[in-house]
Amino acid sequence: MEAAEGLSRKKVLGFSVVFMGLAHIALLKQYIKGALFALVEIVFLVFSPSIVRKLIDMMTLGDEKPDLPVTMRDNSVFMLIDGVMILAVVLIFAALYYISVRSALQEHERAQISGSFSKNTAVISNLSGNAFPIAALSPTLILVVFFVVVPLVFSALVAFTNYSTPDHIPPNKTVDWVGLENFIYLFGGDATWTGALLRVAVWTLCWALLATFTCYFGGMIMAVVLQESKLKIVPAFRSIFILPYAVPAVVTMLVWKNLLNGAFGTVNRTLIELGVINNAIPWLSDEWLAKFTTILINLWAGFPYFMLLVTGTMTAISADIYEAATIDGANKFQTFRHVTLPLVIYQTAPLIIMSFTHNINNFGAIFFLTGGNPVVADSTMTSAKGTDILVTWIYNLTVNLLKYNYASVLAVMIFVFLAPVAIFNFRRTKSYKEGEL
Repeated sequence: MEAAEGLSRKKVLGFSVVFMGLAHIALLKQYIKGALFALVEIVFLVFSPSIVRKLIDMMTLGDEKPDLPVTMRDNSVFMLIDGVMILAVVLIFAALYYISVRSALQEHERAQISGSFSKNTAVISNLSGNAFPIAALSPTLILVVFFVVVPLVFSALVAFTNYSTPDHIPPNKTVDWVGLENFIYLFGGDATWTGALLRVAVWTLCWALLATFTCYFGGMIMAVVLQESKLKIVPAFRSIFILPYAVPAVVTMLVWKNLLNGAFGTVNRTLIELGVINNAIPWLSDEWLAKFTTILINLWAGFPYFMLLVTGTMTAISADIYEAATIDGANKFQTFRHVTLPLVIYQTAPLIIMSFTHNINNFGAIFFLTGGNPVVADSTMTSAKGTDILVTWIYNLTVNLLKYNYASVLAVMIFVFLAPVAIFNFRRTKSYKEGEL
């Protein structure tokens, strides 16, 4: 192969930027790799008219054409979805373009050191060696981009449109870009909607905190009690306690909804028959009592998971630690406080954070138990009821009011809050850092 000392880096960079693979073919003598890169750009250029048209449609979101049949009118939602997918394709192409430029520069640096270009046989061998991981990861990458990233981006972009009833529901009407108008409207532009947002957001945070810590410490207490108990039927108790977690939440929440019904629920009728109460208790029809009830029922359904988790963690604690604590004169409570509790929290801290983020989006626990009820003053206008959390309010906004733009704002708000909190807390846990206790 010819020497490569006289080949400048600027020339290689220029050729590789002008067209994918051009530097590999014209300067570096890597014909196969260059042809593959060039083929990618050729295919992209062939479809570029369609790509440009889709991107323009995404920016305009179509025009109203009342004279045409409904099926032939511009559908703004489809245009937005297509535009997001095309953007994903463009970004993938840009990434491949960057890889081609970087590959050319790396080969130039290698050639400057060795004094000659790589043989085509060596290039083929290198490509075949890297083919398996690339072929294995490519389908996963494509699936993640088009089935995870694209829907998330689309959902977020809806927050910057007026996609809502009655005037902007395709295909009868088109959707328009409105910028930050929806955010301004919800965050102070309208007193009713802002008040509903504040009320639901505060309750969502309280619900997530209480639901997480009641289940966690409830499960921990039961795990410690069962471990310290000398009864031979402890395994039977563990099996009984796991039943609420083993049964699907939809079933258990609907059963509790009927049991706690204020008019004909079994709980109220039983208490009245026993003379404990004279009037039915509004378990699910009073706002504050309904919130307390949801936390209580969630504790009943969720503590078994943490009970098993803590039990498994406690069995991994060395008996020598407990013996040393006993020799030092520690009682049961001191041993639990200074030995068991720190070790268990150390091992389960990431799962506590995961449970907290899960409870913020715990749709089933609220929807199937209370349906978001009871109705409050602004529920008619905003569809936000007394026990609704953000995710159930999003459901009401999309299904009942067809306010997709406001629902998207709430979804963006949840993501903006949860993502930094989860990442920050995970990075601060000792188990994440693999540090010492």
